[in-house]
Amino acid sequence: MRDTMRAVATVTAMLLLAVPAAAQHDHPETKPPTPTAGAESDSSAIAQVDAAMGGHATGNMALHMDMTSLRPAVAGDSARAARIVSTLRASIAKYRDPEAAVKDGYRLFAPHLKNQRVFHFTHSGKAIRNSFSFDAARPTSLLYKKDEQGELRLVGAMYTAPKRATIAQLDERIPLSVGSWHRHVNICVPKRIRDKTAWLKAKDGAPVFGPLSPIASESACTEAGGRFIPQIFGWMIHANVFEGDDPKVIWGDDHGSSGGHDH
Repeated sequence: MRDTMRAVATVTAMLLLAVPAAAQHDHPETKPPTPTAGAESDSSAIAQVDAAMGGHATGNMALHMDMTSLRPAVAGDSARAARIVSTLRASIAKYRDPEAAVKDGYRLFAPHLKNQRVFHFTHSGKAIRNSFSFDAARPTSLLYKKDEQGELRLVGAMYTAPKRATIAQLDERIPLSVGSWHRHVNICVPKRIRDKTAWLKAKDGAPVFGPLSPIASESACTEAGGRFIPQIFGWMIHANVFEGDDPKVIWGDDHGSSGGHDH
């Protein structure tokens, strides 16, 4: 349990330490600090951290994930989504070799976590530009998974949009009838982010702070002696364009949520 909490604390701290720099442009930071020693030794811990970063949002994790609801399709949605997929495939095919991505300015997020479900290589410059406009050929992050030989395999990319984006603006970028945007919300953290002891606090078998905490309101966070973060970064959506041709596979990024966001 303590190893799990250390690993979760490490990744949450990575995210939150990046907020001051990222907030100016609403994009993910790509230079995380060194994690707590031993955090990557427990595979169960890594699995839960990975889920908190962008995998299956269940239990307490679902309290900290907000997603847009799928809407009925309107004329042109399928064709527009297909054009985005075609453009993205053509633009990122050259990055099947991760070294090519690194050479072009993409950087691996949380490189110390060796067994992530999905590895995100993020380009900070493109993230900034994506805060102001959308280009299907300009994803913020490239997504890789490990194959049976342990080599990174390109599966797709992640688009981002600013925190201030409305549902209508998200729909303009990616039709809400084909995919759901998500954002990380309602995080309670220690008042001092680097306080390792505070990160390890637990109550009733669950962490007091971070994405596995049952605390998801400002009042409860204040009562626990923490600092409440309403939202980390902007909106995100995965496009698994090299995982098949089925739109449900391409736009299904396994996040899951307790509810949708319609307003």
